Amino acid sequence: MKQNAHNSADELQTIPGVGRATANDLRLLGIRRVKDLRDQDPEALYNQLTKRMGQPIDRCLLYVFRCAVYFASKTKHDPEKLKWWNWKDQVLDRQQKRL
Repeated sequence: MKQNAHNSADELQTIPGVGRATANDLRLLGIRRVKDLRDQDPEALYNQLTKRMGQPIDRCLLYVFRCAVYFASKTKHDPEKLKWWNWKDQVLDRQQKRL
């Protein structure tokens, strides 16, 4: 059983910006594989994790979740969107204003 957990952690770590700690956070939310993130709501995942941990969590994790859901949900990726810091609230606000 530990072997499966390790393998799923390795798969999750193929997502840009996701390391061991974030992979563990995702597993706490029932996310075991990249495909489990397809079409998920990053804000809902972040809120669920915050509630589960019982304490505030760095907002940067939300940005990583946004990037991870994008990665899992698309077959072709814009290289700039594979950088978690481009998913910050301010960056998204600027991009939407330009549209």
